[in-house]
Amino acid sequence: MSDTPSLRDAALRYHEFPRPGKLEIRATKPMANGRDLARAYSPGVAEACLEIKADPANAARYTARGNLVAVVTNGSAVLGLGNIGALASKPVMEGKAVLFKNFAGIDCFDIELNESDPEKLADIVCALEPSFGAINLEDIKAPDCFIVEKLCRERMNIPVFHDDQHGTAIVVGAAAKNALHVAGKRFEDIKIVSTGGGAAGIACLNMLLKLGVKRENIWLCDIHGLVYEGRQEDMNPEKAAFAQASDLRTLDDVIGGADLFLGLSGPNVLKPEMVAKMRPQPIVFALANPNPEILPEAARAVAPDAIIATGRSDFPNQVNNVLCFPFIFRGALDVGASEINDEMQIACVEGIAELARATTSAEAAAAYKGEQLTFGADYLIPKPFDPRLVAVVSSAVAEAAMKSGVAARPIDDLEAYKQRLNQSVFKSALLMRPVFDAARAAARRIVFAEGEDERVLRAAQEVLEETTETPILIGRPEVIEARCERLGLRIRPDRDLQIVNPENDPRYYNYWNSYHQIMQREGVTPDLAKAIMRTNTTAIGAIMVHHGEADSMICGTFGEYRWHLNYVNQVLGGEGYAPHGALSMMILEDGPLFIADTQVRIEPTPEQIAETVMGAARHVRRFGIEPQIALCSQSQFGNIACDTGARLRAAIEILDAKHCDFTYEGEMNIDTALDTELRSRIFPNSRLNGAANVLVFAHADAASGVRNILKMRSDGLEVGPILMGMGNRAHIVSPSITPRGLLNMAAIAGTPVAHYG
Repeated sequence: MSDTPSLRDAALRYHEFPRPGKLEIRATKPMANGRDLARAYSPGVAEACLEIKADPANAARYTARGNLVAVVTNGSAVLGLGNIGALASKPVMEGKAVLFKNFAGIDCFDIELNESDPEKLADIVCALEPSFGAINLEDIKAPDCFIVEKLCRERMNIPVFHDDQHGTAIVVGAAAKNALHVAGKRFEDIKIVSTGGGAAGIACLNMLLKLGVKRENIWLCDIHGLVYEGRQEDMNPEKAAFAQASDLRTLDDVIGGADLFLGLSGPNVLKPEMVAKMRPQPIVFALANPNPEILPEAARAVAPDAIIATGRSDFPNQVNNVLCFPFIFRGALDVGASEINDEMQIACVEGIAELARATTSAEAAAAYKGEQLTFGADYLIPKPFDPRLVAVVSSAVAEAAMKSGVAARPIDDLEAYKQRLNQSVFKSALLMRPVFDAARAAARRIVFAEGEDERVLRAAQEVLEETTETPILIGRPEVIEARCERLGLRIRPDRDLQIVNPENDPRYYNYWNSYHQIMQREGVTPDLAKAIMRTNTTAIGAIMVHHGEADSMICGTFGEYRWHLNYVNQVLGGEGYAPHGALSMMILEDGPLFIADTQVRIEPTPEQIAETVMGAARHVRRFGIEPQIALCSQSQFGNIACDTGARLRAAIEILDAKHCDFTYEGEMNIDTALDTELRSRIFPNSRLNGAANVLVFAHADAASGVRNILKMRSDGLEVGPILMGMGNRAHIVSPSITPRGLLNMAAIAGTPVAHYG
């Protein structure tokens, strides 16, 4: 633990305020009236009880058990703190439960037990089986933890997983797999020297055996020196399994010629002169916390090519169990696994290792800004905040459980399961699916005006991976190349991307000449046209769409919306196209809510409002949603004489005359639009069926304000703004957009006009 007073005070405040602890229990069903009470408790609850009595598997259907894990400890070996007892360990166990929830959506109860006898502790844990879908044993000292886990696994028909052992082993296995990949070595050929004969150390060695290391090539040392055949001091069967027939006795004696040092012991155990005895490009896993067996700089002083991992977050390659336990439990729970077996653990190793070798996600890059997240010696395992972990690792675990025969509820469609897992971390995934499906059916060319922007580069790579679209970037090739290299992206300008270089492109004459022809009667001279086609990437993108060299353009990652709109409209307006509104889909906890017009027209006329409503209806249907449109104002069905109300009422008259095939109503307050019961009292003959899912305003300030409030105070995720009226040939995003947001916009831009009318 750190002695820094500021960190200590901050940590204590974090745990105390605004309410003590890190967990709460929340109901998942409504409890608002007598009807709810009758279903949740007596008499309705009896029906669920009887179904479970008839078939115990129904517990996963009618209760939370299938998504509930117990984190169980007696506090006898809390990481970095030792035997502090059950009560003092509670903050750690609460923290573990929070990690389960945040990273994998798994509910947990932390259970701290005053029991030091391992067999009695196992009895208590086994008695908990009816309550939980799985058990996570935590911070139980060795060798007691071996006994507790063995007894529980034998007697329980749900997964029992001692994370200190197996979670550490899985992450070490993934890191070792990739370290050997970097070093060009193989498990079956390497010599391993390990310090630490505790639960984690033994489990790591057993995992390395499963991955192909030969037992005779493992040399285990502890505080008493080498574990050798015949040694009596501080031995147990788990250590004895790695005893060597040797006269050597110390770590210094056995370290020579080692390929991998695995430390799970204490600070400064491994000396620089020992590292110097290891083979070239030594792999040093110094995992003691908080102070490792050797500091990375000390190891590199004698072996500059060393590949190093620690247990600390301030050095590269932190071996952190959070890469494993939420996701292995997620996969196990989802298929109703009766245990977590070797096949599932190895699948977890493979999934973690594979993800590190893939391109880093934009979300992980944002969470670890400034760090180099490119696969190699300093990036062997992914970061915990990589949102792809849950889908990649959990699906691999679920598949292994099914193949090994321990899944009580096999998953029929693993790809659909992966998509559901992605939806749990990418809020837009489910709603964007029909748009992505339509985009995959077309091979459209999308030009990004700000092609040098990091978010655009990350989005371009995802466009290539997830769609059939061709990304075109406007930017300097050498800048794009350098940034792709720095960001660890696989895409390269000369291989994967079309590049338009504003400083030197053979189409320059055609571009400026076209722009001049369009704008010559708007005061644009040839010299000005030339200057704009050298410096204004939005205008360049619009000209490309005008020439048919791109099907759609995306701009706006910096700058003001209407500045971009001006150039888009100059070049692409006309011939039946004119911008008539910006539509934002806000994804909220209880579903999507569309807002218009947020950007294009500040005070639209009734005709323009009607146009916006019709455009919104078309675009909402692209997401597979039937529009229920409310025209919103401070006036409510004519009760206030105000300008916005008058314009909205006039717009409704226009819409009525057009006999539209979607539902709309107004003018009304926002709460009336969203609250069905309130609306039925105020205006019982409303056309809306249920809550409105589209809000259209008569002033851009109101629409934009609602959009921003939902984004900043309701954790709303925005998809858009979608520029309506331009035939899907151009979209202008906001400067706060993320790479995922740009990918979503690329999918929208990648859908042919025929798909939305």
